[in-house]
Amino acid sequence: MRVRRSFTVVLVVFALSAVPVFANHSWGSYHWARTQNPFTLKLGNNLTGFWPSILNTTSSDWSQSTVLNTTIVAGGTAGARRCPATLGRVEECNAKYGKNGWLGVASIWANGNHITQGTVKLNDTYFSQAQYNTTAWRNLVSCQETGHTFGLDHQDENFNNANLGTCMDYTSDPSTNQHPNQHDYDQLVTIYTHLDSTTTVLGFPDGVNAAASSLLVPVNIGDDFSEPWQWGTPVAFDPAGRANVFVFERGDGQRVVTHVFWANDGPDGHADHERNR
Repeated sequence: MRVRRSFTVVLVVFALSAVPVFANHSWGSYHWARTQNPFTLKLGNNLTGFWPSILNTTSSDWSQSTVLNTTIVAGGTAGARRCPATLGRVEECNAKYGKNGWLGVASIWANGNHITQGTVKLNDTYFSQAQYNTTAWRNLVSCQETGHTFGLDHQDENFNNANLGTCMDYTSDPSTNQHPNQHDYDQLVTIYTHLDSTTTVLGFPDGVNAAASSLLVPVNIGDDFSEPWQWGTPVAFDPAGRANVFVFERGDGQRVVTHVFWANDGPDGHADHERNR
């Protein structure tokens, strides 16, 4: 059978440019394929410690969308550092990934514009420190990273301006940025207005589309995209000069694109790993 060339995208989220994005904060045109709205996306709970209750809040928040519901299911790999992806759903994981500069990583795999699976990783190395060891910070990062796996981008990427009242906004004070706002829900409606002829969502309503499954090639580059050296070539930088978009060309028509939610440890916005180089 002849299979058209496609590419796999891994999206990993981070705080960067100083220019707010108000009119449109979708991530390109990436979305889950589905044949009707609303659709239900499963979130695999691989979490330990405080995180399962945080995921309950995240799931409840995003399920207020008129086009998207989420439901939490057992992940089966609680505490697993690699956080292996599952076709047709999002896996949520936490671990001590180390003092590498990032708080959270959200990844999507896509064939064309259709998301086929996703992961969210939360770095307990930072969330065990006094600055980030709060419910507010956990809600912000969990909500934002999960939102990225739906195809949402940031509304604003400046840590130090006034909060917009959404978890899709970067901030040095997460107190009022712990949940989605109406603009996030409106953007989801925009992303998911059109319907597809097939689905990439596990169990909805006819399972994962077989064509999408056959095109998916496992991504294996040494480990699990937890470290900057695994992310490939930097292609974009934030106002502080940090590389914030990386591309790894697989050589088989596929690529991995990586975005990171960097920790912010001061008004200059430099992440720990940048300070320690």
